Amino acid sequence: MQIQHLLTEKVTQAVAEIFNAQLPTVEFQATRKEFEGDITVVVFSMLRVVKGNPVQIGEQIGAYLEKNVTEVKAFNVVKGFLNLVIADDYYVNFFNANKINATYGFVTPDDSNGVMVEYSSPNTNKPLHLGHVRNNLLGYAVAEILSASGKKVYKTQIINDRGVHICKSMLAWKKFGEGETPASTGLKGDKLVGNYYVKFDQEYKKEIEALIAEGVSAEEAKKNAPLLLEAQEMLRQWEQGDQEVISLWKMMNQWVYDGFGSTYTKLGVDFDKNYYESDTYKLGKDVVEDGLSRGIFYKKEDGSVWIDLTEEGLDEKLVLRSDGTSVYMTQDIGTAIQRAKDFSVKGMVYTVGNEQDYHFQVLFLILKKIGFSWAADLFHLSYGMVDLPSGKMKSREGTVVDADDLIDEMQNNAATISKELGKLDDYSEEQKQEVYTTIGLGALKYYILKVDPKKRILFDPEASIDFQGNTGPFIQYTYARIQAILRKAQHDQSIQISDIVLEEKEKEVLKQLELYPEVIQQAAKQYSPALIANYTYDLVKAYNSFFQNVPIFGADTPTQITFRVQLSQWVGNVIASGFSLLGIKVPERM
Repeated sequence: MQIQHLLTEKVTQAVAEIFNAQLPTVEFQATRKEFEGDITVVVFSMLRVVKGNPVQIGEQIGAYLEKNVTEVKAFNVVKGFLNLVIADDYYVNFFNANKINATYGFVTPDDSNGVMVEYSSPNTNKPLHLGHVRNNLLGYAVAEILSASGKKVYKTQIINDRGVHICKSMLAWKKFGEGETPASTGLKGDKLVGNYYVKFDQEYKKEIEALIAEGVSAEEAKKNAPLLLEAQEMLRQWEQGDQEVISLWKMMNQWVYDGFGSTYTKLGVDFDKNYYESDTYKLGKDVVEDGLSRGIFYKKEDGSVWIDLTEEGLDEKLVLRSDGTSVYMTQDIGTAIQRAKDFSVKGMVYTVGNEQDYHFQVLFLILKKIGFSWAADLFHLSYGMVDLPSGKMKSREGTVVDADDLIDEMQNNAATISKELGKLDDYSEEQKQEVYTTIGLGALKYYILKVDPKKRILFDPEASIDFQGNTGPFIQYTYARIQAILRKAQHDQSIQISDIVLEEKEKEVLKQLELYPEVIQQAAKQYSPALIANYTYDLVKAYNSFFQNVPIFGADTPTQITFRVQLSQWVGNVIASGFSLLGIKVPERM
């Protein structure tokens, strides 16, 4: 049993026996460095149910614990804080019980406790960019963390493959492409299609300027530029099933799917099922009709269908246009219901930027009103945008940071730094490239995932790949150092440790290791990979302090050497485990 769980039980028992009171919770915190102790019970928070002087209350509880709990070796009280010294035996027993557990901290997924995580969900008119990178990394990491916490997870995306924005790329290629293909140009398909999305915008602006020069207002020029009207007509033809348009749409979308697939492989993310807007955009209409008959929705004089959410602090929301066509909300209602049928999930996580916060408030509320029990477990993983030192990205103008280019840049930066360190000189070129990729992607992923999802990020590629501080390469370097220790030691990890007095630095590492299972549960509860990232950094800091102050191979006894090597190995395993939840690999050497 984790020490915090054990002490919660025993402190609650002490308060009941001494003060005849029932504690709702027990609050803990780390003991401040200037005081003796391993864990601190906050007495102040008990004063709501236990009346008296907090120092005296702490003294009485401390004496009870020291007498009745073998794990509590000593105590001291500072104001309203009860500092407890935990016996070395507790940590040694904990160490022996868990050090060779390959899945330490993980809970076996429960098939009856399913959740779907949606992420990526790109448009098929451009390649993935830096914003998509944050989306993919967050969604994938949250899916892995939820799985580790004991949930059966299904990873999915909905590919936005229809609409006028898709037709813009198609029309530009038809007019200006001269039949070029990914094969003929050597370009990835998503990049080629993205170039035509930019080309459309360039030509469209020229037409607007020409119309304005003829005396047309800017607003009218934007609406009536011939190129835009052609794109809108192409969308109508697509919706009517025009074979020529459908054929062009299929060809260019396939180019993009292939391009996306390559980028996903580089990023190390995957999906259990893809949904396509071209299949789902008509879903939800029957649900709205049923809700209309049950009084959940209402119809206006023009025939449009709405829902009134003003009593819940929102507004009135359109769910069907007057001509009977769907809006995005209708589609999202239908898609959510379809997914619940497809996978029997009890909850869904939508990884979508914070500009869509209101949309998901409305969607979740509508699904609750319709009567789906699983609607209570829907969550919008809302995240801030990613900025660059040069400013905001704009897809239409071609000023985005392409995901593939960014990955290549990170690998090149990693290669430059690794070559300077010179520790891979005996590696083959293929082995070196693998390490550069591991370091470069690790730097990118960690820099993004260590930040709370809700916060906006200013991404700095150079700062992310620093080998010092709270960075991916710093943590990877510690892992590689541990592997060097293990290669030198070749100790049997299964040997049990006994009769050992722990150094303070060793105990600090063990206290960090003990936190890992709870951190996974908290990260799952809060949908926050940042908790895993920063926990791993704290573990590495504690280990490096141990490594710098406590000799491993120069220990006084063989038992101490064995313990310190085994402790190093376990730290390495947890680093690898934590990073795996973030989708980050660890290198054997750097």
